[in-house]
Formats: sequence, structure tokens, C-alpha cells
Amino acid sequence: MMRLRRFAKIAYVVSKYRLDQLIAKDQLPLAVRALLAPAALFGRPKATRGERLRRALEELGPIFIKFGQLLSTRPDLVPSDICTELAQLQDNVPPFSSAVFKQHIETSLQGRVEDLFLSFEADPLASASVAQVHAAVLSDGREVVVKAVRPGIEKIIRKDIALLYTLARLLAKYSDDGRRLRPIEVVSDYEVVILDELNLQSEGANASLLRHNFDDSSLLYVPEIYWPYSNQDVLVMERIYGIPVTNMTDLEAAGVDMKVLAERGVEIFFTQVFEHNFFHADMHPGNIFVDASKPKMPSYLAIDCAIMGSLSNDDQFYLARNLLAIFKRDYRQVAELHIRSGWVPADTPVNEFTGAIRSVCEPIFERPLNEISLGHMLINLFNTARRFNMEVQPSLVLLQKTLLNIEGLGRQIYPQLDLWTTAQPFLERWLKQRYSPKAVFKQFKRHVPDWLEHLPQIPPLIYQALQSMQQPTEAPTVPPQTEEKATYKVLNRLGAALAGIGIGLAAPHWLESLYLSPLSSLLLISLGLLFLLLR
Repeated sequence: MMRLRRFAKIAYVVSKYRLDQLIAKDQLPLAVRALLAPAALFGRPKATRGERLRRALEELGPIFIKFGQLLSTRPDLVPSDICTELAQLQDNVPPFSSAVFKQHIETSLQGRVEDLFLSFEADPLASASVAQVHAAVLSDGREVVVKAVRPGIEKIIRKDIALLYTLARLLAKYSDDGRRLRPIEVVSDYEVVILDELNLQSEGANASLLRHNFDDSSLLYVPEIYWPYSNQDVLVMERIYGIPVTNMTDLEAAGVDMKVLAERGVEIFFTQVFEHNFFHADMHPGNIFVDASKPKMPSYLAIDCAIMGSLSNDDQFYLARNLLAIFKRDYRQVAELHIRSGWVPADTPVNEFTGAIRSVCEPIFERPLNEISLGHMLINLFNTARRFNMEVQPSLVLLQKTLLNIEGLGRQIYPQLDLWTTAQPFLERWLKQRYSPKAVFKQFKRHVPDWLEHLPQIPPLIYQALQSMQQPTEAPTVPPQTEEKATYKVLNRLGAALAGIGIGLAAPHWLESLYLSPLSSLLLISLGLLFLLLR
């Protein structure tokens, strides 16, 4: 009954904001058309489709607002006019009772709030759709913030997700844009994100790793997590004080060097993506603060690590090389890298793809570099690649969204920010370090235990394979020792052949990028020869 009432409320809101016009109603089932029939009573809409959708989601409540926020981060699926409008969604939710919050803390931590904390503020510091935050002081005097999931929120979320799936199936089946927008996939992504946010232990683990990654850095500070007071439902972390990153008045009053602040933000992004391969993927202004104690060398403070991203090693490598090729306007290499990485099918015509990429990038480069958005260029590039059957990986989409946030934030802080000048030397340095002798040897040491573990299994496996290929008609008469020597002889020949082929194929591929030093190449070949000698 409650689900039916909720569906009726959704139907009313859809009609009120004439969202029915986004659907081909003549293709809908009769029952659904009857449900949407009253929409005509609201007349012709005056607002744009993006504004109508935003206002509808706001009226439907926090879960739908959160869904709208996710849609705004999917420019690969959602039209740009709708993305722009949904980006305005704010997650300002009325707080729930402090008494309920305290009871929830006591149940989760199995103790009275008065015993757990020296002091506890009844009024919340912040309240969002999934969780609420209060300030407190531990018994040893350390200032903390206490975050707890809203009671009963998971049940509400699962009900609304079920309804979202129903709406997504209708859109996919009956909307002209249904297949292109992939609404079921979008709802599925949202389900993963929103349910992950319910697990505060996961968020705490993310924050701890991010803090560890920047332990020796003056760029970024992440609050410490106090694990004795934290679990899946409650998260207690160090309280930080800083200036909100968008509060330009206070930043200027503190004498902060805006150019340095903007450039350090870009450096943090590329460090997370390429050096750590673990990046904060929800870096909107509400989660970022500035430590202005050293105004000429300001640092950032980051909170809310519920949504994090990472790339595969291959995606890291190809993304870095793609960006550098774009910087150099080498569009053919961009096309070849897309094909080699598997982002587009192997049979994609290189010349045609190169021309499509050139048509996107070249007009942009006619503008001053500090006016070019790298994030929007990547989106346009991936949209172009979709014409050649590219399926963008979720990790790359998350990266796009984070890059757009960082770039927009950087330009807001320092409008003259030239992200290209900051990014290019970083990427070149990273690629050189990736294939330096030290890095190659580190990778070798990492894999040696696995190789040694499987080494004894290789001779009998190869011998069995050779025996099955020969398919003898009678029992072999080779003595055991001779058999063993023959096996190792075959193994050595096979190993030499594979090593030669591997070096012949891999070395030119690496050397063409000019990021693999001759010493690294020599080291790889030496390791291969050493492996053969050990056989």
C-alpha cells in the first residue's frame, strides 16, 4: 500500500512538471497512459526540460536529489543541458532528532554518550540525505566529529530504488532516447554508490588510505579516523578547521596566494590518479577546505571519502599517453592509443577515427590555453569515440567528473589557471618514472615469488602438452632421466623463443613513447636472459 502511494506521488510530480513530454506516450501501456493523463491539466510547460527535472527531483525528496546529483556526473549518458541544470541540486536536508542520534550512537558503540565523550553538541554541524554529523570531544580532549547514518534510511532507499528501476525500464522501453541513455545502467550505478555510502566503515577505510598516501606531503591533509569509536554505522574522526574553498572573501583576507592554491589543487588530482591510483571522486566545494596558516604555500583539507575511484594499470598508462598526445596535437596517436587500449574495437578505421578526433580538438586549440577545459575536451573526445562503438568504463567516467570538479574549482579560485602547463610536465615525469630502472626492478621483485611458486609446475605441464600433441600409438620407452632432460631442453628452447618474441614485440612499443630509458630496456633483457640461464 505504501509503495502504491509513493508511486502515485511520483506520477503526480511527473505530471506537474510535464516530465511526460520526455517519453513517447503513444508507446506506453494503457495503464501508464491513464496514470499520466492528468498531466495535460497542467498545460504547456514554460521551463526547460532540465529545470523541470531538477525541480521534480527536489520535490520527491533526498533520495531522488541524490540520484539527480549522480545523473549530473554522467555527461556520457545525459544531455548537456540536463547535466548543467542537475548540477545545481543541493542536498540540504532537515536534521533528525538529536535524541534519536544519541540513541543510535549508544546502540552502535554499546555505551552511553556521556561515558564515550567528554562533551557532545546536540545541534548538528551538517545534515545530508544519508548521514548527519555532530561535534564532540573525546575523554582525552581531542576534538572530533561524529557521523551516523540516518535511522531507517536503508529501507527507504531500497523502496525508492525499486521504483527508480521501474521508471528506468519504462524509459528504456518506450523513450526514443532510452537505449542511448541506458537508464537501467544509471540506476544500477546509483544503487551501488548510495548503498556504499551507508557503510561508514568503508568510508573510514578510504579516508585512512588517502591520509596514508599524503602522510609526507604538504599538499593535502585528511582527518584521522578514530577506529575504537567507529564501525559500519558510526564514524568518529578528527575535527578540522579551515576556510571553505569557495569562500573567496576569507581566502583573500588571509592573504592566500590564489595561483599557488589553484595549481596545488591540480597537482593533488594528478598525484592521486597517477601516483597513488586512488582518487577522491566527490571533490565538490562542500568537501574541500583550505589551511591558510601558510598563505604563500596553502594546503587543502579533504573530508567525506565515501566515493573513491581508481584505474587499471592499462587505463592509467593509456590515459596519460592520450593526454600527452593531445597536448602535442598528435591526433593519429590518440586514435591508435584508443584502439590499442581496447577502448574502441580493433577493426576501427584509424584514418577515419583520426579525422573525427581532429575535428573535435583542433578548433579548441585555437583558443588561449587558459580558456581550454581539459575535462570538457575529454568528454567531447569520448562522445566522439562513442560513434565508433566505444563503451566508456565507469572508472573513466568517475575520473571525468572529478577532473571537471577540480578544473572548475581551480578556475574559480584563479581564473587564469593554465591546467595544461601544470599537467604536461607532471605526466611526462610520471611516465619516465614508471619505466625507470628502479620501477622496473620493483615490479620484477613483486612478481618473482609468484613465478617461483609456479615454476615447478611448468616442466610437467609442457611435457604433457607435447605428449598430447604427438598422440603416441604405443607406450613411450624413454628412460625417466632422458625424459626429464628432454623436457627441460624443450622448455629452454621454448623459453628462449618466447623471450625473443616478447622482447622484439615489447621493446619497440615501449621505446616509441620515448619514456623507457635504454638502461630500463637493458635491464629487462638482462632479466630475461638470467631467467633462461636459471632454467
